[in-house]
Amino acid sequence: MKKITIKSFNLKTMNYSTLKKSVALSFVSLMTVGLVNAQDMSSDSTMMSSGTSTAKVFGGRGQYKTFSIGINGGVTSPTLATGGSNDYNHKEISYGYGVSLRSQLAHSFGLQLDFHGGRVKGNTADANGDVIPNAASYQTDFYSGTLSGIVNVATIDFIRRKNAVNFFVTAGAGLIFYQPSGITPSGAPFDYANYTDPTDGSTSTNHYAKELVIPVGAGVKFRLSDAVALNLGYTQNFIDGDNFDGLHTGYPTKDHYSYGYAGLEFTLGSKSKPNLDWVNPVAMMYDELYDAALRQEVEALKGRVTNVENAVTDLKKDSDGDGVSDQFDKCPNTPAGSVVDGSGCVIVFPTPEPAAATGAAYSNIQFEFDSSVLRTSSYPILDATSADLRSTGKTVEIDGYASSEGTAAYNMSLSKDRANSVKTYLVNSGVSASNLKVKGYGETNPIADNSTEEGRVLNRRVSFKQM
Repeated sequence: MKKITIKSFNLKTMNYSTLKKSVALSFVSLMTVGLVNAQDMSSDSTMMSSGTSTAKVFGGRGQYKTFSIGINGGVTSPTLATGGSNDYNHKEISYGYGVSLRSQLAHSFGLQLDFHGGRVKGNTADANGDVIPNAASYQTDFYSGTLSGIVNVATIDFIRRKNAVNFFVTAGAGLIFYQPSGITPSGAPFDYANYTDPTDGSTSTNHYAKELVIPVGAGVKFRLSDAVALNLGYTQNFIDGDNFDGLHTGYPTKDHYSYGYAGLEFTLGSKSKPNLDWVNPVAMMYDELYDAALRQEVEALKGRVTNVENAVTDLKKDSDGDGVSDQFDKCPNTPAGSVVDGSGCVIVFPTPEPAAATGAAYSNIQFEFDSSVLRTSSYPILDATSADLRSTGKTVEIDGYASSEGTAAYNMSLSKDRANSVKTYLVNSGVSASNLKVKGYGETNPIADNSTEEGRVLNRRVSFKQM
């Protein structure tokens, strides 16, 4: 039989866990501050969100009700559903109660501050389950404060727009204050409420121990309305100490108890805001399709797309089939098969002069539009001219001309370039440069009508004048 002793509840035994309890108290304080800050963030989000009263997709927490207050009551037991050892072999059902403050940070996660009180009882029974007279029994009155994370599971519903049932799991930490009393196996009573300080002899008749407690649980929540819910849950509470039942065994164990409860939860906030606890993310995605402003924007976008498509169709329209769209065609209805320029007008190619074919000396040299580059067809004329100049020693003036497109100054420069191109060819063929004079006349002295393409082609020339 293992040895069982009464744990003395004095300052010496408490010093062993002072640091551990101080850390636990700091932990609860920090988590409480975090809960307050989270609520402040919710208020800021509310101010930053738009003034609309209808929930919008991706609108932030400010458009929902996120803070709630709950009350609960139920039964306690020294045993756990998951098993574990107890200093007493027979459980007794007792009572518990509590209040909660909750901040829903997302549709699936929230932080909850719980304050619980109640009593846990147990005793030693015989093989038939009957309590043995004068044997060990205890009852412990307790109060606790914990901060837990609440995770909603199965929150996505593809059948209903709004959830009506939420399943949740919880885990957290906090401090528990407790006061055991009872009867030892020898029949002697014990009561931790009566405490004598060994250092100064002072006494207390209402003394409570305190330890770290870890609550872990699960439950289900039923929506009675958007602001009221019914909670059914079960929590297993693990205590960082072995005197919760008033006894300390001869080997390292920790006490525990369970709490099954039912309660009501009231969500606070404007009636115009939905409760974030019951948000179905799938329904939120489809709600956007019913937004009137968005539908108007989509219709306006359709109209703009139609206008663009019509404009593209107009740009592609080519009634005469000449490869130039009607919007840019300056010569509509050109005959089929005609060669046209970028404006859709027929290009008339000039007939080569007879001199170009025979290579007669001193014939006019023709140039392309806006060009001073010699045509290969001009080489026979230039070669004949070079031969005559080299044999006779004549001096000639090379006169350059241009058609009337462009400015007069530009055409003057272009005519000089054309004359110099002819001079360069002749000098390279052996004609003395001193026998060649160059002069540009621009668009003056036309030999044909500059209002027609045929005339402009003839005016782009270089001619020779004997001196």
